[in-house]
Amino acid sequence: MKVLLINGSPHAKGSTYTALHEMEKVFTENGIEAEIVHIGNKDIRGCVACGACSKLGKCAFSDMVNEVAPKFEEADGLVVGSPVYYASANATLIAFLDRLFYSTHFDKTMKVGASVVSARRGGLSATFDELNKYFTISGMPVASGQYWNSIHGNNADEAQQDLEGLQIMRTLARNMSFLMKSIQLGKESFGLPEKEPHVGTNFIR
Repeated sequence: MKVLLINGSPHAKGSTYTALHEMEKVFTENGIEAEIVHIGNKDIRGCVACGACSKLGKCAFSDMVNEVAPKFEEADGLVVGSPVYYASANATLIAFLDRLFYSTHFDKTMKVGASVVSARRGGLSATFDELNKYFTISGMPVASGQYWNSIHGNNADEAQQDLEGLQIMRTLARNMSFLMKSIQLGKESFGLPEKEPHVGTNFIR
């Protein structure tokens, strides 16, 4: 099994990475292949609603979004990590996720999602909620831990001192591992849930 971890921080080895790396160790212990991809320092533009992805099968802009898309398709789980900027996620990460989720047309049903946020002090729960919405609009079960998935620290050294935050990450990774394995067994025994033809309403007359 595979899990993809996205580091949305501009700092490759900062607080967000500290949280993701703590999870990575647990995934490895559980026999799950884990890969951390750092996108927070890349030049990633937002979606321009051109619709080209419906024809091309990928985003019209060739950058990290198209590089990560095949990894996302192969993965059984996705972890998205972000620092807190003004009580929300890093704008680079949001641009990345908007285009990644919109331009990829493979079925994301029952891929397990989890979000992880880091901050010096506040804005964590608002950012956590923001990131989880990418999963819930895509039919992806959201893994949970023993608390909201957050870690405190202004840098990696401070994050290492947040013992509860590190424990939250380990618990989250164990729960996510269990959920991914359980879903795999369920798919083998029962298949995926039945899908109805999509109905879209725009609330216009």
